[in-house]
Amino acid sequence: MTVQAVYDHIADFIASMDPQKVLELKAPPSISIRLEDLIDKEKEGNLTLEEKDELDHYVVLERLIRLAKAHARLRLSQG
Repeated sequence: MTVQAVYDHIADFIASMDPQKVLELKAPPSISIRLEDLIDKEKEGNLTLEEKDELDHYVVLERLIRLAKAHARLRLSQG
């Protein structure tokens, strides 16, 4: 199984719960602010290894949520 297949499987599982609620998922402001800070530090070249790891995790989670939302939209369009 490829990494993409794993992402698709997890995203499909999330989307199957309640597609409308999945589409409403949004990071709380505190997480959005932290993510912006990490991205700024990365652009400046001031990211520590721990912060790089944290940013990488946020990127993976963002990818999963985007896929879950795509799967949710598909489920809703299929009725």
